Amino acid sequence: MDFYSPKDRMLLVKRWPKDTIAAGRRHTVGLKSNGTVTTVGDNKYGQCDVSGWRDMVAVAAGNVHMATNTGNAHTIGLKSDSTVAAVGWNKHNQCDVNDWRDIVAVSAGWRHTIGLKSDDTVVAVGRNNEGQCNVSSWNDIVGVAAGYLHSIGIKSDGTVTAVGLNKHDQCDVSGWRGIVAIAVGSYHTIGLKSDGTVAAVGDNKYGQCNVNGWGDIVAIAACLYCRA
Repeated sequence: MDFYSPKDRMLLVKRWPKDTIAAGRRHTVGLKSNGTVTTVGDNKYGQCDVSGWRDMVAVAAGNVHMATNTGNAHTIGLKSDSTVAAVGWNKHNQCDVNDWRDIVAVSAGWRHTIGLKSDDTVVAVGRNNEGQCNVSSWNDIVGVAAGYLHSIGIKSDGTVTAVGLNKHDQCDVSGWRGIVAIAVGSYHTIGLKSDGTVAAVGDNKYGQCNVNGWGDIVAIAACLYCRA
């Protein structure tokens, strides 16, 4: 039988990762131990209307644009029966997930939603102007992440694929190897490697990609915001 130390186990490829807390720019979502969900924050589009949710195993929070005239966001919940629930802003059909089945992980961007299926393929709904929903050809995927206008998938072999807006090179991940977890910001993408180091690509205006010196890392996160 293979033995993994606690650190080694943390640094295995995270197959079908599930988030139990999520944060949008103006609302926060938490999954409770009994499968219900609680929220606080802005509810302009009903993104906090989750009181009726039951049997949830994961949550995701879409984000909003920085412009002062918007408060647009949505919230996604993955159920124990592998179906998906959604509330909130739906102008781009990002909440049209009622017919999804066999979903094992979910992620929410600004105007789009991604679902990872049990057969390791991916589905997406919502805005696709930048190609962020062009995931129908993806396979052998074990984790997904939705950014502002791009989408990332991690494969079982530790490589990474990306679609969508690449203005800041946030999709330039084709050379990555040994990746066990991914996270996305609005214009940058980060990957946790099996040796505990971190890779990053994309906008680095504020130094958000300056991770070359990091080591002994076991988890990563990136802030998603949508600036005007």
